[in-house]
Amino acid sequence: MSLSIATVSLLVADYDDAITFYCDTLGFDLVADTEMGGGKRWVVVAPPGRSGAQLLLARADGEAQRAAIGNQGGGRVMFFLNTSHFERDHAAMIARGVKFIEAPRHEAYGSVAVFEDLYGNKWDLIQPKA
Repeated sequence: MSLSIATVSLLVADYDDAITFYCDTLGFDLVADTEMGGGKRWVVVAPPGRSGAQLLLARADGEAQRAAIGNQGGGRVMFFLNTSHFERDHAAMIARGVKFIEAPRHEAYGSVAVFEDLYGNKWDLIQPKA
């Protein structure tokens, strides 16, 4: 039996704001946006090519979930966006308004820079060493 992580849920404050950020700013594809009733939607986004996990954008429900928006990783990098063209993608993301919180650096494992999504969750843009 083969297992893989297919979808990761990410708490968001607003579906449409999150879709705009992930699709227009990061360049992800909108995979699904289905009404579920009661104001809930099944909203899934993924990087172009979808060769890995996708994100379920889950609108927070209740105070505890709203309090976790932007801090689901406890202040640590929570997501890792792999690229095969670090310089190109880093420059394109900056041009589209992505907020990087550090300059690119080159580590033993690859080239990396940390950025924040619209809520402050930390992401690595990373080109792993071959």
